Amino acid sequence: MTEETERHGSGEPVADQALTLRERKKRETRQRISDEATMLFAERGFDQVTVAEIAKAAHVSTMTVFNHFPRKEDLFLDRIPEAVELFTAAVRNRPAGESPLAALRALLLQLLDQRHPLAAVSDDFPYFWRVVLDSPALRARAREGVEEVEEALGDAMAETAPRGDGPDPRLAAALTVAAYRAVYVTTARRLLAGERAADVADDHRSRVQGAFDVLERALLAAR
Repeated sequence: MTEETERHGSGEPVADQALTLRERKKRETRQRISDEATMLFAERGFDQVTVAEIAKAAHVSTMTVFNHFPRKEDLFLDRIPEAVELFTAAVRNRPAGESPLAALRALLLQLLDQRHPLAAVSDDFPYFWRVVLDSPALRARAREGVEEVEEALGDAMAETAPRGDGPDPRLAAALTVAAYRAVYVTTARRLLAGERAADVADDHRSRVQGAFDVLERALLAAR
């Protein structure tokens, strides 16, 4: 029996099992680095903590930190790649006959129901954004993250759009990201002002729905 065909009781190839274990260890290491970085940033502020200190706290090398997080800012704003993946996957994997806007509306409402960090509706949210607001570097990276989501979403919309039909994909992506940013920022400001997540969740949902209603009308008119 060769290495390629040998299987254990799980029915998975040995190579697949080893890969799964490696990926699990990579995720655990990444999470440990992120957790240690977050604690240090919370205690001392983002700009006062070095990558070497984070590596020491996480018991890894500085090179390992950079293997997982190319930039120091990504240690704290580590959900930018996830946002890109979620938005683009919603568009690319949507059911036949469903519009990109319908898929994105459903995604954002699902994130709200899950109290996912990308929905902004959490009582832990003010701590996160206070760290960001206190750091010019983090604020700049957050703006870049929004641009990355918009560009990737535009690519996904362009790839899946019927030829010669519908609004310009780049325009649709830009308007969608801008609309959700407006909803997100309004919720963020309310939470930073001291309101509780439970008190803003319904309004957040209503504003997501209203934003997509406006988007659908605007993009229909732009055809």
